[in-house]
This record gives sequence, C-alpha cells and structure tokens, in this order.
Amino acid sequence: MKKINLLLLSLLLSITAFAADEKTAEVVTPSQPGLGLSQSELLIVLLLLFVTVLLFVALTLLNAFKVMYQEQLNPTPCTKPVKEPVLDYDAWLKQQPVKPSIWTKLLSLRPIEEEKDLVIDHAYDGIKELNNPVPAWFNFLFFGTMIFAAAYLFYYHIGGYGDLQDTEYEKEMAKAQVEKAAYLEKSANTIDENSVKFDNTPSVLADGKTIFTTNCVVCHGDKGQGIIGPNLTDEYWLHGEGINNVFKTIKYGVPEKGMISWEKNLNPKQISAVANFILSLKGTNPAGAKSPQGEKYEAKDVKDNEMKTPKDSVSKADVTKK
Repeated sequence: MKKINLLLLSLLLSITAFAADEKTAEVVTPSQPGLGLSQSELLIVLLLLFVTVLLFVALTLLNAFKVMYQEQLNPTPCTKPVKEPVLDYDAWLKQQPVKPSIWTKLLSLRPIEEEKDLVIDHAYDGIKELNNPVPAWFNFLFFGTMIFAAAYLFYYHIGGYGDLQDTEYEKEMAKAQVEKAAYLEKSANTIDENSVKFDNTPSVLADGKTIFTTNCVVCHGDKGQGIIGPNLTDEYWLHGEGINNVFKTIKYGVPEKGMISWEKNLNPKQISAVANFILSLKGTNPAGAKSPQGEKYEAKDVKDNEMKTPKDSVSKADVTKK
C-alpha cells in the first residue's frame, strides 16, 4: 500500500513540475477571446483537471483494494438464514399493536375480534344486529352545527352585530355607485374627438359653463356672442358643428386664427363639458351678437357630426389668378 501511495505522489509531483516548466518556457501570446486564456494556460488547466480526476479514481481504487485486503485477512463468516415459522391469521393478529390508531378513534371502530361482544340478543331470519356506537366525527359535526346556529342567531338577529341581507345589499349598492363613479371618471379622461358624445345633462352643462366663463369669455363673450372669436349662438360654423367637430376645435385649436390648443390646459372630460355647453348656446340670440361666419349648419345633414378639416383662407382659384 505504501508503494502505491508513493507512486501516486511522485506522479502528481512530476506533472506539476512539467506544468511549471511549460509555463516558464512559453512565449507570451495575446489572450484569446472567450475565457481570456492562452493555449498554454488552457493546456495547464486541462492537465490539472485530468490529474484531479485521476487522483479521485486512484483513491477510490485504493479504498476498494483495502477492503478486499482486509476481507482476505479476516473473512466474514457465512451464517445460514434463520427460517421463521409461518404464522396463521390469528397468531399474526395477536402480534399487531393493541393500541388503537387515531383513525380508529375518530371513526369509533371496534376490532373484529370484539364482534361477538357487540351482537344484540335478538335475530331475524339468521341476521344479527351489532350494537355499534355513533362515530365521534358525526357527534362533533352535529353538536358543532347546533353551536354555530346559536351563535349565528345571537350575532345577526338578537345582538344586531352583523348586517342582514337588506343592509348588506344597500352597502353593496353604495359601494357599486362609488366604483361606478370612479370608473366613469377614469373613462371620461380617455375620450377623444372620435368617441365623445353629446350630453346636455345639467351637471355637464354647469361644469362646461364654469370652464367657458374662466377661459373663453375673453374671445367669445360671456354669452357666446363673439368678440374676437366668432359668434357661438347662431347656425353658422367655421370648422363644422356637432360635438365631434367642436371637441376637435377646442382640443387642437386654430393657430392660424389665433385660437390656442387647450389640450394641455384641459383634460378630455373638461373639453367635452365645454363643447356640450357651447352647443347648448345655439338659438339664444344674445344682444350685440357678432355677425354670422362660416357655413350654415343643417340639422337634417347626416354628416353633421363628421369632423371637417378647417378650410384655408386662400382658395386655389385665388392662387391661379395671382
């Protein structure tokens, strides 16, 4: 055994010395892409891995040889297997643990050997009846439902601590109204000139009037009669009537006519409200109203809600004449 150990140690030292000589004698070469190792360094790593595997295999074989050598020196005596007698069912049943399991206790089961003690004295047509008790789990369930019913009655009907169906329904409806308002508030900020709808409810018109008074009276007057901007109460429109066109005009503005874009100042819900308020001013005919401008709006026109591109102030005929 000592010779084998010395042989393995000398082999490891020789390989290590060879690797050291190879490293000193190598020529410096640029690192290769990937691991960043030169060919010599990669060869050394592979040799070290090989030596490690070889050492592991050698130690495994050494331990195997030791076991074989010890077995040759002190062989293990061979013993004949002891034949156990074959038990019948009754003898095997007596060897089983007498203590009942949790499952047996829960179901109130009795062992089969006690069946003769459970037989009731009367019999009919050779059929005997066993006096089996009610299982424990059924008793727990039965008395548990009774306790639950008493607690439920006291909590909801006698003490009044819990909400009955009517009260719970009212609370759920109130919660649904709050969630609906939040949803409408969120969806109102996602409308644009294509999805906006006409709405003349008092709350929408009141919000639109407030926004109009704050931002639009300078150009259109307090009653929409028109000052710098056009009159908003007649049937003539420069950029098309209808909720879609009015919404688009307010949102993007008309820079060439001096009207700014309100997209950054007002959210979509506010633009929709003021657009609906402007449409509600039609036919009010305030005093001192500005003269009509643009094209007359026809109520029977099926394209009244289609968006129209603002017309250029200079036509192609004028350009041709020039």
